[in-house]
Amino acid sequence: MYKHRRYGTPRSLGAEGKVLALAHKMGVLRTQDLAAHNIPRVILTRLHQKARLRRVARGLYVLPGADLSEHHTLAEACKRVPHGVVCLLSALRFHGLTTQSPFEVWMAIDIKARKPRVQAPPLHIVRFSRTALRFGVEKRSVEGVTVHVTSPAKTVADCFKYRNKIGLDVAVEALKDYRRARKSLDELWKAAGICRVASVMRPYLEALA
Repeated sequence: MYKHRRYGTPRSLGAEGKVLALAHKMGVLRTQDLAAHNIPRVILTRLHQKARLRRVARGLYVLPGADLSEHHTLAEACKRVPHGVVCLLSALRFHGLTTQSPFEVWMAIDIKARKPRVQAPPLHIVRFSRTALRFGVEKRSVEGVTVHVTSPAKTVADCFKYRNKIGLDVAVEALKDYRRARKSLDELWKAAGICRVASVMRPYLEALA
């Protein structure tokens, strides 16, 4: 994913070297990440001007040799909103359960959490209850960034729960793709129970049997 290069340990390097080492380790570097190492943010600007870092969005930097994946915006979003969970249309895309490519990153946050103020990437925020936000969440690594995303089963169940928001046709198509992939029905029913959509999903699932 990234070109291998020895940067040394942060303690043994100057300010610029420390930032490059952090970028190599973290994949996507935020301006806030420098605070824990007492590095002034101006170093990011300096490295960007020297073409030793590439700015991919406001406040987000990667190494010039970074190989950005198709899920790069998810890595950006999870850097911006570390307590958020990628869900619904974005999770469907991540798991290959849809052919749609949403313009916005769909993220779930706690029902009582403050809505994040993020200019880029564009986000579509959905509020989940605490139980729904914690159940069926997987940790994946995208470009060195930990991405929290709902599991395939939880994603399908969420789609039926939010069918009025994303469209019933999208939910049904996701269910069909889930069955074609021969994924666990036990996990699907458990997720449907958590989301309280088992009775809604049942006739569609029986029609696919």
